[in-house]
Amino acid sequence: MTVRIDDTDRKILGELQRDASQSLDEIAAQVGSSKTPVWNRIRKMRDAGVIGQQTVVLDADALGFEACFFVLIRTSEHEAEWQAAFLQALRDRPEVQEAHRLAGDIDYILKVRVKNARAYDAFYQALISEVRVHNVTALLSMEEIKSTTMLPLVL
Repeated sequence: MTVRIDDTDRKILGELQRDASQSLDEIAAQVGSSKTPVWNRIRKMRDAGVIGQQTVVLDADALGFEACFFVLIRTSEHEAEWQAAFLQALRDRPEVQEAHRLAGDIDYILKVRVKNARAYDAFYQALISEVRVHNVTALLSMEEIKSTTMLPLVL
């Protein structure tokens, strides 16, 4: 289903990205509309898949997840069976916040959030015991400079 997004929809999406816990009344006031049309637009965008899962952003440091690793993976395996096992292994590990298949010399990059280096090693050992990889390089993030889930909606 394709949905046309107009300026009001973009304003609504911007407000939802900024703070999805706002009431419909608050969003409507911010976008210059009333509650019912805003609700109808949100419902339309949900039905079309423009708006996905709503969640809350937790503070990893406050919860003790102080180490963020970017894990570069090269593999010599490209068969469907290996790929299915690898993808399942990633899905089964809550430490993996993001996983991307890449073009170029590196096949995959993972964003892994753990409590410390020991916890990363446990993650690494579990992963390589389950799936065969050619080379793994782990890069420790020293400082998170920017992190957002917000898309740049042009108004």
